[in-house]
Amino acid sequence: MSNQIDKYTKRRLTTSFIYSTLSISVVLYMIGLLLIIIYSGSKISTYVKENIGFSVFMHNETKEIDILTFQKSLDISPFAKSTEYISQDQAAKEVQKSLGENVIDITGSNPLPPTIDIRLKSDYTNPDSLKKIEKQLLSNPIIKEITYSKPVVDVINNNFKKISYSLLAISFVLILISILLIHSTIRLSVYSKRFIIRSMLLVGASRRFIQRPFIIKGIIQGLWASIIAILLLSGTLYAGMYYFADIFNASDIDVYLIIFALTTGFGIFFSWTSTTLAVRKFIKMKTDNLYQ
Repeated sequence: MSNQIDKYTKRRLTTSFIYSTLSISVVLYMIGLLLIIIYSGSKISTYVKENIGFSVFMHNETKEIDILTFQKSLDISPFAKSTEYISQDQAAKEVQKSLGENVIDITGSNPLPPTIDIRLKSDYTNPDSLKKIEKQLLSNPIIKEITYSKPVVDVINNNFKKISYSLLAISFVLILISILLIHSTIRLSVYSKRFIIRSMLLVGASRRFIQRPFIIKGIIQGLWASIIAILLLSGTLYAGMYYFADIFNASDIDVYLIIFALTTGFGIFFSWTSTTLAVRKFIKMKTDNLYQ
């Protein structure tokens, strides 16, 4: 009879351990996924911003050697990510390709100016930086005009600010919920062993002696939960690299390893903390309250 009771008790404890570990792993998976989304969001922001640029139109009489020299100076400037020179002939061919008619045949000459398209680094795509760059470029006598879509720049910057603030707020709420869920899960796990804790106190065991096995088990539980969460995150990243290769790619493996390490640290730390608090509470609890 006692053997059956022992088997039943062990089965319940094992089931409780597995359930709480899986619950914690799901929470850790959500935290890791949130970190990946935040990082990917910053990559998308950088990608979009670096597609913002100037079209710099030169005077038609400007010599090509002067334009190429100017392009080289742009290439080494701190704000330019890339530049592309479009000659008058190339511009005419592009217009003919899009309109189906030769501009030179219609007008008798090529009215299209030589152009340099500049793609900016993401740090220089805010309105103030754009104005300074525009003013700096216009001081060059070979430049006739500069165009870029100011409304689009404002919309992009404002929207990404809103998205960043929203992600920060969501992150704070999710982390808070995650802490509460982990604490509740571990507290329920310890609650099922409250009578064991009371029995150990009655036979004279010290509080540190009682806490030690629970804390070790909590750390192991956090580690297992982290491993499961990392496996789930790895599967998610693999799918992301397959379907969204531009956003998720193997070149960011160092960042993903840091996220895995943070997830593991989070799982172990909060499992240890929650276990310590839960055991301490049941050690101090009065006998009558154990039955509630």
